[in-house]
Amino acid sequence: MSPDHVSTACLIALDWGTSSLRAWLLDASGHVLDERATADGIMQIADGDFEAVFARVAGDWLAAHGALPALACGMIGSRGGWVEAPYVTTPADPADLASRLTPVAVAGTTLHIVPGVNQAADAARLPDVMRGEESQVHGALAADPGLAEHAWLVLPGTHCKWVEIEQGRIVGFKTFMTGELFAVLRAHSILGRPAQDTTPSDDPAAFALGATTARDTGVAGGFSALFSARSRLLAGELQPASSLSYLSGLLIGEELRSVFAGRDDRPPLCLIGDETLCARYRTALAHFDIDDTTHQPDAARYGLMRIARAADLIQGTPS
Repeated sequence: MSPDHVSTACLIALDWGTSSLRAWLLDASGHVLDERATADGIMQIADGDFEAVFARVAGDWLAAHGALPALACGMIGSRGGWVEAPYVTTPADPADLASRLTPVAVAGTTLHIVPGVNQAADAARLPDVMRGEESQVHGALAADPGLAEHAWLVLPGTHCKWVEIEQGRIVGFKTFMTGELFAVLRAHSILGRPAQDTTPSDDPAAFALGATTARDTGVAGGFSALFSARSRLLAGELQPASSLSYLSGLLIGEELRSVFAGRDDRPPLCLIGDETLCARYRTALAHFDIDDTTHQPDAARYGLMRIARAADLIQGTPS
């Protein structure tokens, strides 16, 4: 950090999840002055001493810059986190989130925790929840305002979220446990066993075969084809080293098939998150004739800045 930035720091932003913690020291324009990443996710803090972790990560920033406001999103606001931050019900925009921040007194400042978003059940939707993704979503909208009118924002991961945006608000979303299901099948099912006896390879052709197999199952659904990850091995159509690529394609393909089933409208689609995983989704989407997606690799800090402004935690005009 250069001396020029000593007086410009205005926000400590944290994306505090289950397995990791990322922290940024930001100026009034959202520029990163310093950043840290640790493995101090909430599941790794056995004694629940979250304040000690916060002091270790951000204590020197507070010592150098005074009582900066701090804002955190993610599972730190869950029942297993520091303090439970109540959900905001859809539709939700940055102002809605800012109005429901949960304050936590810590040495040197106050940490504000962003609420998650809750989707109530209705005739068209199941109940659903998110924590942390809401900040990434609004960060992506800040980076690309053209998505605000109507778009789908997709956050691949262990629990993939498909978030529908209208007029800059989260109006609905669906969670797909695709990543977790893949991990369970890989480690604990007959479908993952062949790969355990060899060195798995990243096989694009096998992944494509899995995605198109799920796509073409129609009303039967991709789960009707899950056993093909074994039967194609027995038939000699698939090699053990490629079986996980096929299984991944099959599961992601089923996720996409179920999203698009019965829908004629396909609004602009933005992928948010890790480039490698988003690239896998882009490859699968191409088999559904969708090849015009955009990508936001790291949107959380932009969303935290938007929410901080909406809550009047910081002043200054963004550049």
